[in-house]
Amino acid sequence: MATALLPELAALDVAAGGVRIPPGVTAPLTARVRALLDTPEMRRLARVSQLGLVGLVYPGAVHSRLEHSLGVYRLALEFLGRLSRDERFAAAVGEADAAAFVAAALVHDVGHWPYCHPVEDMGLPEIPRHESLVRGILAAGEAGAILAESWGTSPGRVAELVEGTATDPAGRILVSLLSGPIDVDKMDYLARDSLHAGVPYGRNFDQERLLASLCLDEAGTSLAITAKGRTAAELMVFARYVMFSEVYWHHAVRAATAMLQRAVWLTRDRLDVPRLVRADDAAWSALLAAAAAGTSAEPLVAGLFGPVRRLYKRVATWDAAHSPDLHRALAGRPYPAMVAVSARLAEGLAVRSGRPVAPDALLVDAPPAEKEVEFRLQVCDRPRRAADAAPPEWRWLEDVSPVVRSLAREQFDDLVKRVRIFAAPDVADVVRSCPDLERLVLDAAAG
Repeated sequence: MATALLPELAALDVAAGGVRIPPGVTAPLTARVRALLDTPEMRRLARVSQLGLVGLVYPGAVHSRLEHSLGVYRLALEFLGRLSRDERFAAAVGEADAAAFVAAALVHDVGHWPYCHPVEDMGLPEIPRHESLVRGILAAGEAGAILAESWGTSPGRVAELVEGTATDPAGRILVSLLSGPIDVDKMDYLARDSLHAGVPYGRNFDQERLLASLCLDEAGTSLAITAKGRTAAELMVFARYVMFSEVYWHHAVRAATAMLQRAVWLTRDRLDVPRLVRADDAAWSALLAAAAAGTSAEPLVAGLFGPVRRLYKRVATWDAAHSPDLHRALAGRPYPAMVAVSARLAEGLAVRSGRPVAPDALLVDAPPAEKEVEFRLQVCDRPRRAADAAPPEWRWLEDVSPVVRSLAREQFDDLVKRVRIFAAPDVADVVRSCPDLERLVLDAAAG
């Protein structure tokens, strides 16, 4: 097999010459992997936290994007090792493509900047999405030269795998390994984030069983699993659901997120965006603090990044099951509209209570427009005996699994991603004591 010629794959089972990463595994380090890791582009990721604001709630969740990148790289080798035994994969993916995939797994987060996910959810046109930065970073920096000289691939090829824009047969297959229902990125971050947050939820799926079940789909163009991996896949979907519910969308994490988004909104005309998207954690918070100085954003930034943590208080919560009209009225609305809703609600509460409520003392947090990707994955049920004449049966996982159908499509965004109101501590009681708050929020949403 061509992929067996990869030095990284050959080094996977060799204990020496690698770097240890949690939870006690070794990521093999060949000369060309070391060269990539030593570039400024990758070293920056050692100073960018994987979970950002989650660390304000889960103190152990301060691991870096570099650690995650090493975990994704190691899983990419595991994927290749398993799929190299699939005849259709071996025929479609040669050594050069496999090398580009391994490199892409290692550098896939090179465009990430601190707190980019919550800021990108705001949809501000002046702030680029991190995926759009990958191509330029690889082309202009040291990493691009190393990819060409040591990996035998171009920065453009690696970028299109990371971006998901590859259209050739091998590229489409490899993109599905990097970004799909089951991919090297999700499989690593679920387990790694769970480990560092100190919760079990993201580790309660059978990774070994899932790896052993990997294959190509019926058309031979994307990743799929065999029937023996079905339960492991179901558990992975459930792990993702619970991690969003208990960690990524924890109410205190969302309070910090709402504060950060409002601070960025208030300082958007002062921010040095080119520096912001190339910064590490420390530089990023310093840039935001400098832009916020003397504005109403200053206490928000101090509460997040200052010497004392001061988060807004959760004063109300609604989900789609119990408050469908309110959830529907606010979910997916553009961020400027949400700022206006918050201002109208603050004004209404001030009139009701007779107490002043500053517009930025009240934050309405709602699910962003971009929803989680549906869990579309084919399952191959092969005949039990080689002599069986029946061909393999291909079905969608969501069609054979009520767990996946419910969690991935019907409940994920509507129940995990709630509408919440956060308030500064000095006005929290004003919101809590309002007898018809839901009606007031609906009126504010209607304008």
